Amino acid sequence: MKRWLALIVAVVLLDQLSKQLAEALLVYHQPLPVLPSFNLTLGYNTGAAFSFLADQGGWQRWFFVVLAIVVSVFLGRWLREVRDQPWLAASLSLILGGAIGNVIDRAFYGHVIDFIDLYYDRWHWPIFNVADIAISCGVVLLVVLTFRSPRNP
Repeated sequence: MKRWLALIVAVVLLDQLSKQLAEALLVYHQPLPVLPSFNLTLGYNTGAAFSFLADQGGWQRWFFVVLAIVVSVFLGRWLREVRDQPWLAASLSLILGGAIGNVIDRAFYGHVIDFIDLYYDRWHWPIFNVADIAISCGVVLLVVLTFRSPRNP
């Protein structure tokens, strides 16, 4: 359990450190080119994934904080039960670390700090952050494990 807690803490720390650096070094909505098809662009998301509900009156902030806490408690309990399944524990730890990283932003700042901007030509993927990467990797791993696990008759 200690190594999974360490992974969760590492994700949260890396996420929060990268967001603080982005805020200190970037100008809001002004892209900083890094590579072709990759910019660093500071943005704030008051909604959920892909800015879902971002245009609402502010109620969504606390809704998403409570939802993330409930999901995190569920994932934490599940994590304690999967000690003999390291890949499942890793996927849950990544999701949990990412969720905690984003809920910290939402609770303290009222929005999630995003800064990774991928694009092709003029089409831009929604700006995201390290927590989003951890959540996405954790979910992909969880889906792969679900399809690879033996079925009970």
